[in-house]
Formats: sequence, structure tokens, C-alpha cells
Amino acid sequence: MLEINLAMIFISTSGALGRYVQLPVPVTIASRAGLAFLFLLLYCKWKKISFRIDKKDHPIIFLSGIFMGIHWLTYFYALQLSNVAIGMLSMFTYPIITALLEPLILKTPFQRIHFVLGLLVLCGIYLLVPDFETGNSHIVAVGLGVFSALVYSIRNIILKSRAAHYNGSLMMTYQTGIVGFILAPAFFIYKVDGIADQWPALLTLALFTTAIGHTLFLNCFKHFNITTVSILSSVQPVYGILIGVVFLSEIPSWTTVMGGILILSSVVIESVRSYK
Repeated sequence: MLEINLAMIFISTSGALGRYVQLPVPVTIASRAGLAFLFLLLYCKWKKISFRIDKKDHPIIFLSGIFMGIHWLTYFYALQLSNVAIGMLSMFTYPIITALLEPLILKTPFQRIHFVLGLLVLCGIYLLVPDFETGNSHIVAVGLGVFSALVYSIRNIILKSRAAHYNGSLMMTYQTGIVGFILAPAFFIYKVDGIADQWPALLTLALFTTAIGHTLFLNCFKHFNITTVSILSSVQPVYGILIGVVFLSEIPSWTTVMGGILILSSVVIESVRSYK
């Protein structure tokens, strides 16, 4: 429980940092992944963690890296189009998406309460964007956030079966390496003139948010089922929004707060059920 809360504190910095970094999103994610890969590689060598992955697991690790990259890209685009509160809350539909997908992918028993909680989440999403005019950037942001949540859920589910076999740092090393390699051309496609001024934020994003936060999060997969991990991490948007208030002065609107309450209520209800 301590480990997952520490993980959420570190990962929740992504919201404020995603808004703060003034670079094209692919460049930001490529920098984040590349730097995190170096940190994790050095850590694994220092701890003498074996880099061996069974051949049958290569497709799973590769796919998880692809899904992680898509999740990061869409989430950061959602942050740039809205604010920390809307970006994080729309992405945080992933616990309920996970609860709905896990029975389909891992063949676990389906529970009807998850359908009810999914409807509660949909009501929360509706409140996040009360103005549904065409071209509303918040609509696009929420759509990207929910898609990011879907991709993140699939990534977590497919990694669940391998979590007991490999160290969390090792899996994140491979995933960040895959993301960094695929997005490396972004440095030649986009203008990166201002990247020198962004290094402190990029280093924080790579080390604390990614290397430390996501490694702690993956390690939690060994102790809980994937739906329970998703639900226990419901504190992340609270941390992230508070960080956004303190460092970016982004005060969420009342409709955003109400939408967030509905989304997080569904998460808390499932958390209590899982605990019982």
C-alpha cells in the first residue's frame, strides 16, 4: 500500500509537467522515454538485474511498449488541449475500463456492478465537458484522455501475466527503450530550439515520474489483481490536481469537480468491494 501511494505521488507529477513543458508532444515523450531508459538501464546494471527475456514474451513486451507510447502521446495532447484536472480525470476512467476489459482478455468472471460503475463514469465524463459545441478543445481533450485510458488499460492487462516473472525496472527499461527508439525521428521532424530551457522539467519527468513512479507501479502488479491496482491508484488525480493548483494556479471549475467526484466515486466503491 505504501509502495502504490509513493508510485501515485511520483506519477501524478505528469499532469503539471505535461502542461509545463513547452515542446511538441512527440519530442517531450521521446525525451522522457530516452532519459528514463538511461536511468533504468544504469539502475538495472547496478542491481545486477538480468536483461534476459524469454522468446515467448518478446511480443508481449514489445506490444506493451507500443501501448505505453500511445498512452503517453494521447495523454499529453489531452493535457495541452485542456488543463491538469480535465486531462487527468478523463484519463482516469482507466480503472473502470480495466474492470470491463479484464474478464474479456484474462477470462476472469464478469461482475454486473462494473457495468453500473461504468455508467457512473460516463456521467462524470459528461460533466467534464458541459459545452458540446463542435471544435471545443475540451471535447477533444476528454476524447483523447479516454482513449489514452483504454490503451493504458490494455497495456496493464497484458503485462499482468508477466509481472511475477520479471523485475518492474526491467520491464520499464524495455518499454521506455521501445518508445524512445520509435519516437527518435521526432527530433528531426519538429523544431527543438527551446529544448535546452526544458531540461530540468524533462529530467524530472524521466527520473521521478517515469523511472521511479512507473517501476513502483509495475511492482504492485505482483501483490494485487490488475483491476484492484487500477482502483487503488485512484488517489493519483487528487495528487495531480493539487500539484496543478500549487504550481500552475489551475483551479478546476465546479462542473469539473463534480465530474471528478462521480468518476472517483466509482473507483472508491470498487476499492471498498475489492478490499472486502
